[in-house]
Amino acid sequence: MTDLRPPASANSFARRGFLSLGLGLGTFITLSACTPTDDAPLNDSGEPVQGGVLTYFEPQTWTMLYPPSVGFYPNGGIMNNISARLLWQDPDSLELHPWLAATLPEINDDATQHTFTIRDGVTYSDGSALTAENVAKNFDLFGRGDEARTLPVSEQISNYDRSEVLAENRVRFHFSAPSPGFAQATSTMNAGLLANSTLDLDAEGFGPGSATRIHTCGPFHVTEETIGTKLAVRAREDYDWAPPHFTHQGRAHLDGIDYLANNEYSVRIGAVLSGQADGVRDVEAPDEARVTEQGLRLYAKATNGINNSINFRFRHELLDDIKVRRAIIAAVNRQEIVDKLFTPNYPLATGLLAKGAMGYKDQSGSWVHDPEEANRLLDEAGWAERNDAGYRTKDGQTLALTVNIALPQPRSNEVQTLIQQQLRHVGVRLSINPGDQSKQTLDALDLDRVQIYHSMVARADFDNLRSNYSSVNRDVFLNGVDREDAADDSIDPEVDRLLDELASEPETKRRQAAAEKVQDYLVANAYVLPFFEEPQVFSFRRRVHGFATEPVGRPDFYSTWLAGGR
Repeated sequence: MTDLRPPASANSFARRGFLSLGLGLGTFITLSACTPTDDAPLNDSGEPVQGGVLTYFEPQTWTMLYPPSVGFYPNGGIMNNISARLLWQDPDSLELHPWLAATLPEINDDATQHTFTIRDGVTYSDGSALTAENVAKNFDLFGRGDEARTLPVSEQISNYDRSEVLAENRVRFHFSAPSPGFAQATSTMNAGLLANSTLDLDAEGFGPGSATRIHTCGPFHVTEETIGTKLAVRAREDYDWAPPHFTHQGRAHLDGIDYLANNEYSVRIGAVLSGQADGVRDVEAPDEARVTEQGLRLYAKATNGINNSINFRFRHELLDDIKVRRAIIAAVNRQEIVDKLFTPNYPLATGLLAKGAMGYKDQSGSWVHDPEEANRLLDEAGWAERNDAGYRTKDGQTLALTVNIALPQPRSNEVQTLIQQQLRHVGVRLSINPGDQSKQTLDALDLDRVQIYHSMVARADFDNLRSNYSSVNRDVFLNGVDREDAADDSIDPEVDRLLDELASEPETKRRQAAAEKVQDYLVANAYVLPFFEEPQVFSFRRRVHGFATEPVGRPDFYSTWLAGGR
């Protein structure tokens, strides 16, 4: 049997008035400047109180509640609380435990079969029962996708073939090649189980305006939606299937959560500082001290995945020379980025992966800031001439590149602005791609629009590497052989080969070795420059107790409670 253990390491709120901006932006700035210190009890050791609705802010609105597509943090922060999964992963040890499965799965020696026994008595929010047939239908969709309904395959499930219902409470999953990451995949919000009625929806049915049609079996369920500004979830009174090893069993302590979205940071942080909201995600680094000085709780939760990085799309003619990529790396001062823009909660990356990530390898000597070396390499690469603006040219072409703004990532625009200045010193012109989330997403698919891609990915499994870099998943390099713009000599097939090898290795020690091999290759070819280990930074009023996150920093409100309740 396959070893499932990880390697050792590894007051209330005037909602309508606020959302309609009855208090203007300037008001919030004033409020946050003069708000008295939060002097509610800080101790979490009291007896949990039942009741109350938590008001919680996100910087962007949710976009999709189809589980394989909830990697975007606003999506995942909802799905993590309305769904339940077959297994539960400990956020600290990364150990897997049963949840909707009665036991850990039975896995054959080459990890091509995973057999689950399903827990009795679980129901969805539409009243239907969780059965082996329903579980099979879920993973047949997640593992294969449905092109006709525009529902993609889950990037976390590799080599899926089919399901087999063995009994009313037993289901076996078959894979065309070893799939050792599947057990962990079943513990993530990307595998949140859905009622049959929900599984029949198309992509539009999982999108904004349809949230109340999403039926799940988690501790909360969706009850109300105001497109673009609010999603209300309320506790299920009958929920009684938390992971068996939890001390907290039964109904959630909270009556519910109101997820609020506003893209004005000063509005979000002002609402929490003034006590008009209970919590917020994405506290910017410069405000951490202000939050703590006013006595609020601050949580910086590790995401345990691929570090905040830029990825060089080596297929573009301006980046196909490794000397150019190495020169850009040498020109970027990562320490300056961390020191000027962030706090100690954002440690400098020592590898492509965070130290707490499965597969981590220390590669700290790989990215040395050396502008003289950058200039030398660019000269050698033929970019020795300069135009009137001081940018390097070759054969009349300017060395001009474009990077996206990764809106879900902290201070992405500021990071890229600082890099823009650093590259200017060696004659490289960096433009920052403008636009909102939709435009950034669309432009990022076009090699002529975005040549340097800013991103990170969080998943507490070795397959995180495949999720990010594989051409069949996120494809940050735009390196797929079936791309319309692909030329045979511009594709690097070795990236996918190494990632497939990693995804198909069932033994833990060899998976670690395969993960290190992938990282060594990407570093040796100067394909990636990591900046820092990215946390998710939350702030809550002191009346909020019991807040937690899952392994990659999505909020977990099941055991959260409010002092004073309602």
